[in-house]
Amino acid sequence: MANGKRFSSESNSAASRTLPLGTTARVRNLETGRIATVEIEDRGPYTRNRILDVSPRTAHELGMVRSGTALVEIVPLQVPQRDGSLQPGAGTAR
Repeated sequence: MANGKRFSSESNSAASRTLPLGTTARVRNLETGRIATVEIEDRGPYTRNRILDVSPRTAHELGMVRSGTALVEIVPLQVPQRDGSLQPGAGTAR
């Protein structure tokens, strides 16, 4: 993966083209309402009209294994900063 770690299908990893590596985000399947927390550890997806790739474990948690895709809401919870600190994301109470 882009962060140098080996991918595990049992992890909560996700790939995003725009969120910084190390971001923790809440993902909600808009059809089922199911929620999972992911960590952005890779770049992608490179398929048109997709904004996030998730591990098989996370896809199962979100109830999207069968369809393979779903409309989702992504809310950053913690966003790493250049100085190494973490900043609360939009999905946290301040």
